[in-house]
Amino acid sequence: MSSSGNVIQRGKLLVHIAENGHSFELDCDEYTVVESIQQYLESVSAIRLTDQLLLYLDMKLESQNPLSAYKLPSDDGEIFLFNKSRMRSNSTPPEPEEVQLSENNYPDPRRPSSSSHDPHPLDEAPDPALKALPSYERQFRYHYQLGDAIYRRTVAKYEACNRLAQEQRVQEKALEIARGNLDHFYKMIHQNYMDFVKCYSQQQRTHSNLLVNFGRDLERLRSIKLIPVLQTAERRCLLDFVKEDNLQKMVDDCGNSHRQFESKVGEFKQEFGELKRSTEYLFSSKASIHSRDFERAVKEHEHHIDEQKSILQALSKDVGLVKKLVDDCLTSQLSNSLRPHDAVSALGPMYEGHDKSYIPKMQACERAISNLLTFCKNKKTQMNTFVHKYMQKIAYIQYTIKDVRYKFSLFTEALKRQNDQFEHLKVVRGIGPAYRACLAEIVRRKASMKLYMGMAGQLAERLATKRESEIRRREEFLKVNSLFIPRDILASMGLYDTPNTCDVNVAPFDTNLLDIDISDLDRFAPEHLVGLSFKKSLSSMSQDVEVSSESGTENDNDFVDASELVEIAGTSKLEVENAKLKAELASTIAILCSFSPETEFEDSEMGNALKNSAEKTAEALRLKDEHEKHLVNVLKVKHMQCEAYEKRIKELENRLSDQYSLEQKLNKDPSSEPMDEASYASSSLLLKSGGIDSSGTMNANLDSSMVEPNRDEKDEKDAMVLATSSTADYVPPSTKSLTSDDQVKASDPVAELQNLLTEKSNKLNETETKLRAAMEEVTRLGDELEISRNLLEESQMNCAHLENCLHEAREEAQTHLCAADRRASEYSTLRASAIKIRSLFERLKTCVSSSGVAGLADSLRVLAQSLANSANDGDDGINEFRECVRVLAEKVGVLTRQRAELIDRYTKTEASHEQLTKELEEKKDLVNALYMKLQSEKQVNKEKISFGRLELHEIAAFVLNETGHYEAINRNSTHYYLSSESVALFTDHLPHRPTHIVGQIVHIERQTVKSSPVPYGLPVGCEYFVVTVAMIPDTAIHSPTAAS
Repeated sequence: MSSSGNVIQRGKLLVHIAENGHSFELDCDEYTVVESIQQYLESVSAIRLTDQLLLYLDMKLESQNPLSAYKLPSDDGEIFLFNKSRMRSNSTPPEPEEVQLSENNYPDPRRPSSSSHDPHPLDEAPDPALKALPSYERQFRYHYQLGDAIYRRTVAKYEACNRLAQEQRVQEKALEIARGNLDHFYKMIHQNYMDFVKCYSQQQRTHSNLLVNFGRDLERLRSIKLIPVLQTAERRCLLDFVKEDNLQKMVDDCGNSHRQFESKVGEFKQEFGELKRSTEYLFSSKASIHSRDFERAVKEHEHHIDEQKSILQALSKDVGLVKKLVDDCLTSQLSNSLRPHDAVSALGPMYEGHDKSYIPKMQACERAISNLLTFCKNKKTQMNTFVHKYMQKIAYIQYTIKDVRYKFSLFTEALKRQNDQFEHLKVVRGIGPAYRACLAEIVRRKASMKLYMGMAGQLAERLATKRESEIRRREEFLKVNSLFIPRDILASMGLYDTPNTCDVNVAPFDTNLLDIDISDLDRFAPEHLVGLSFKKSLSSMSQDVEVSSESGTENDNDFVDASELVEIAGTSKLEVENAKLKAELASTIAILCSFSPETEFEDSEMGNALKNSAEKTAEALRLKDEHEKHLVNVLKVKHMQCEAYEKRIKELENRLSDQYSLEQKLNKDPSSEPMDEASYASSSLLLKSGGIDSSGTMNANLDSSMVEPNRDEKDEKDAMVLATSSTADYVPPSTKSLTSDDQVKASDPVAELQNLLTEKSNKLNETETKLRAAMEEVTRLGDELEISRNLLEESQMNCAHLENCLHEAREEAQTHLCAADRRASEYSTLRASAIKIRSLFERLKTCVSSSGVAGLADSLRVLAQSLANSANDGDDGINEFRECVRVLAEKVGVLTRQRAELIDRYTKTEASHEQLTKELEEKKDLVNALYMKLQSEKQVNKEKISFGRLELHEIAAFVLNETGHYEAINRNSTHYYLSSESVALFTDHLPHRPTHIVGQIVHIERQTVKSSPVPYGLPVGCEYFVVTVAMIPDTAIHSPTAAS
């Protein structure tokens, strides 16, 4: 159906009653208002409209809204109706569950009376067996009627059980909807409560700390004196910043308010704890039996219905059998093989089976279903009570949640008032950190100003460098092009201009800052003012910064990237770095002072960030201190090496002087002068080149740190050559005045020393070469030994692995051998058994093929007897085969007898079939004749003229009236006129107009006379009909009586 081009969504709406599980299905569309559904539910469920609460999923249906607001109706949309009056605490509990059964509609039938009350034609039969047949017929019919009544009552009870199980499943769904709705509101209120407790706990700790440490805070402020520059007559310490007179009264008021609010919050926590326990207990409570268990119990009893159905079918079959026997006796059509006595003797056991087996079984099934119905009613009553109490608890918890939600706004407002009341105490607590932060800000600004000014100077230097580069480039250009272009032309072009100098001037700022440094923070504003403590105090950080600033090393530190450090005019990189660290440290101190000491760093991300920042700063300063100590130690080591060098040089000078004196005495030289400068220079160069003493041997006591670390053998040789050349070239003035013999004698010791030094050096080089070759050989042999050792270990591991594999292979081969022996013995046994079985089957085949169908049973019996005589007691296979042959012989005998009986029955059935075929042919002829008669009657009825209300496809008769129009002959109403087209169809081929026209109606047009000209002579406002008919063969006009 469409309306205004939009498709209207129609469907079924399923509504469940939560308190009893009843369900109603409504036909509605998306424009149906919820209020109309509530009115219908009020009429069928007796729940007042004001007490109805409709829930769909987690949405509440409002009365004024249409179903389309909730996307209803839908295929899977289920609405649950809750009765508000039942959810009140003073509401009456539900009544026990009652089930309306139609047991009275299926009473037990009356037992059959004697033959006098219900006479039968066979009661007067001379044969007693025939007299007994009517009694059996009455009894069998009574048994069937009794079984049918029992079956119908049982089915009704079972359907009631199914209905109760379905209603309990509906109630469980309703409880889930109600529980989900409550859980939604409880989660919201629980989240609000957790936020409130978190906010209150933080505020309570802060306020408690303020109250407990208020006296200590005052003493701290009183003990900290202001910097002398800041001191005045009224303000000499930090406590003078506030008025001390009203502080104690303010602390007392805050303490009383704090304790009162704490007690109120404690009561509120107890109330919410009770709400939480009630809600959790409600969510954990469940019904005594689940709907799945309920349905499973009902399903387990379904076999009773199936059993009754099968018994009822057997009773119906027996009734049909006895009725057929009675009819056959009445028509004297009993077969020759079935005599009355045989039939009566067969009906006796059947009657006993009905009376002692079938009927008691059906009654037992009915009792089982009755017990199940009682169980279902009890469980349904318990479920109704559980739902009633559960919904009452939900209503109470929802009321408590609303009360708690109202209290949240009150406690939130109280939190704000408490915070405002403690604001003055927070001011007292914040004076110390703010004072320390101000001093730290002074230090930071001074360091920043230094960096700022330095960067300005650096900018000026860069611009000056750029200017000089530009001037040189312009001069080169003019030098090259002035040879070709006149100077006045170049001047006219403006090419002789030069860039102006750039003066970077920074106006003085921060001139009023106090003259304090980072080391003065702990002196004027100690750290205990803030109340924060770290692993490394801020004072130690400031000391590290000072120590680092005094060290002159320019090595890069591990915690600062060297790419970020630039040299500012007149300042080293390390000084720039120290200035940056001072600024960062002062900024960090100021930030730390902005946080209250009660801030819990463990629970706050900002606290963790501050803690990490302080630890990283301390770690950076520690690394800088360690690097500085390392540099100091290196300098000390170098200084010690220099002292050792000087000491060794002095020792060698003394030894050379003593040796020279000794040689002078041996040569009896009259001019015994001290060692000349040449020898001293030679010895000094020798000592510096290799650390060789005057005797030409290496000093074994010389420490390795005294030798230059980056010198190689070539440098040593170059140094020796230099020493030789310097000794040979330099001749002091005193030696020139000596004779040639004296000069030779004086130069002999030096030459000997040089020769000896060269020889020892060569030997040393050879020894070092040999030692190096030996060390390389040792290294190579060590590598080969290591490789050999690895190969040996790998070979040992491979051998062990191969041994394990061999052991496993032996065990597996032994296992396979045992299995092969066992299988060989089994095969021998099976082969012998197969041979025996084959021989037996050969005998069975011979037995079957040698005898015909009639003698097959006897032949099998003979074979079984033969096998029994020749079988061994220990051979189970032959015994089983013999038993099978014996059973087969018995069954073949039974089949042979049944075959004979079936052949007899087939002969009789063929005769009966021929007779039935003849009767069927006769019946067919009769049916055809009746069908032809019926068709002719229908054709006659179709051609009858209608004189009542005219309808389409009926035949109507029209007569010519006084006005010349054809008017229909009609008994009920008049004013049916033949249309002009139909009149032309019937009269055009005739010489004159006929007095009547008969035709089949194909169209009827309804019109009303409105104005003149008046058609058919009718008054204005009269209603008439214009009928269009089609031609049909001539039909006789029947009388009105026949037509009716």
